[in-house]
Parts: sequence; structure tokens; C-alpha cells
Amino acid sequence: MKTRLRIALWLESLRRKNLKQLHPLQQLFWESTLRCNVHCLHCGSDCVASVETPDMRAEDFLRVLDTEVTPHVDPATVLIIISGGEPLMRKDLAKVGAELKKRGYPWGMVTNGLAMTEARYRELRAAGLRSITVSLDGLEEDHVWLRQHPLAFEGACRTIRLIANDPQPIAWDVVTCVNQRTIDHLPAIRDLLWSMGVRDWRVFGIDPMGRAAKNPELLLTDEQFRYLMDFIVAEREAGRHVSYSCEGYLGTYEGQVRDHLYQCAAGISVASILIDGSISACTSIRGKYYQGNIYRDSFWQVWENGFKQYRDRSWMRQLEPCKDCKAFRYCEGNGMHLRREDGSLMLCHLQRLGQK
Repeated sequence: MKTRLRIALWLESLRRKNLKQLHPLQQLFWESTLRCNVHCLHCGSDCVASVETPDMRAEDFLRVLDTEVTPHVDPATVLIIISGGEPLMRKDLAKVGAELKKRGYPWGMVTNGLAMTEARYRELRAAGLRSITVSLDGLEEDHVWLRQHPLAFEGACRTIRLIANDPQPIAWDVVTCVNQRTIDHLPAIRDLLWSMGVRDWRVFGIDPMGRAAKNPELLLTDEQFRYLMDFIVAEREAGRHVSYSCEGYLGTYEGQVRDHLYQCAAGISVASILIDGSISACTSIRGKYYQGNIYRDSFWQVWENGFKQYRDRSWMRQLEPCKDCKAFRYCEGNGMHLRREDGSLMLCHLQRLGQK
């Protein structure tokens, strides 16, 4: 590893240490629904939750904001991200967004775009929508296959064009789950996205969790994973803003495939309120790591005094493959969502890259 990168990683570890002590709440995810209009092969829920699980009442979430969050933060500094399921399944989405806007919170959403129309988009923008992420996972055949809906590709592209043609641009990007079927099509996917006006593209692999654990063909081989890293490096060198997702320490690729060095902000500056009221960090983190529940606990007390497993990762140091890893000071055991409930790690990116 080059000395310059080593110094940068050391400084980042100091910054992260200070951030853990301060733990400013900067992003709050709201898992507003588990209903969805597609049936993705890689869905992390593994079909455990279904349409039988009721949406969380908007007033419950807003109550937490009003009584537990707003008294302690400047709302303008906390981004609310509405997730699912598919947020567009909620008929009251714009109404909720307007309530967030009224309280001074910027808000965004993650969507597959299938249910988006021009009228719906205008309604959400009027309600204060400030950021949006659209999922498009390949060219038409591959995207439809992964999302298991014949109109999934059409919906995603329609939504992308609506955002790209907005005369008052908002913060937005497209995310792509790269798998064995699409790894060789990345240049063609890039060309399609750029032709529609995309200028911010995030890519990531699929983790062996949920339905993906039963579909090993979705998971990149180590060789394909290395190819993905090299593709991103080449794209960035060519001046295109392509980046790898936030998960995972990437060794010598750090500083080359993202706008920032690796960090897992879960439980440090990122929290979530899940569909059943559970207080967590990222929405895909397993139940063992939930910190409380808004229906019995004070959210702010949990945020201030909980999340010990997130802010002190020394317990990971006792487990393989972290036990004797010299990179632990930089990686700190990888992303929390990659930890099973028994604490074991699903993936080590350093191992995949042949750097451990």
C-alpha cells in the first residue's frame, strides 16, 4: 500500500473515532411499507414480510420526529429517507412529504420507479422531495428478469427521464445491482444511462442474504468483483461519476472507486425506524442489532445511549476473518449489514480482492 493512502486511511480512522463520540444524527431512514409491486430475485426480505404487514401509520413516525428528534437537532441537517418495500405503494406519500417539509426536514426516497407517473412526480416535488435514487439493474431483459415484472424496465426508465428533464434539478442518482448476468454488460448499461441524462451512477454487488442466498448465480465471483473495481477506476479516470456503494473496505482500491474513503456510518450518523417500530441503523441490518422500539422506548435516548455494537467494533476483532487482520484499524469489521445474527461476516472484500 502506498504511503499516501496509508496516511489518508489513518487520518480517516481518527475522523471516524471523533464522529463516534459525537454521533450526530444526519440520516434517518423510515421503512414506511413492506408492500412492493415487484418480486426481486435479490430482495433482502426473503419474502418473510408481505402485504399482510400493515404500513406504519404516518402519525406514529411524525410523533417520533416531533417529540424525540426535532428538540435535539436542526431539522435542515437531517435527511429523512423514505424506503420500503416500495414507497410509492403508499397513497399518502406526498402528504407525509409535505409534513416533513413543513417541519423543515429535507426528504428523499428510494424507488424502482414502476408506479411513478409525471403527475405523481410533480406532486412529490411540490411536497418537498429533495433527493431520489432509482434502481436500474441492467438492460431490459436482465432488469425484468431480476425484478420479476414485465414493466419494471419501462418504469425505471420513465422515472429516470422525468428526473433528468426536471427544470429544477434535485439530488439524484441511479443504482445498479451487478450480478453474473450483467457484469459483462456494464459499458452498455453506462451508455444507456448517460443517454437518458444520468450523471451519477452507483454500482454494487449482491450480498448472500434474503432471496439472494438461494440464488448463488446472482453473486459475483472474486474475479468478477475485481473486474468491477477496475471498471469503476477506468470510468472515473475517463471523467464519468461512477462509484461503488458504501459497503466494505477495499484495500488498495480505496480512494479510487468512491468519493470518500470507506466508512460504515450505521449507528454513528445513520439511524432507521423500521416497519414494526424497531430502532436500527441501515434498514437491512439483522434483528440482533436492533436497539429498541419507538412504541416502548425513547428514540433519542436510544440514539444517545445505545448503538454500542456499532460505535465500538472491538467485538468483531475476536472473530474470523478479522481476528488477525492488519487492516482492521481501517475496516473495523466491514459494514454492519454484512454481519449475521451470530456475528459472523458474510463477505470480506479484502479476501475477494486477494489482498488478505
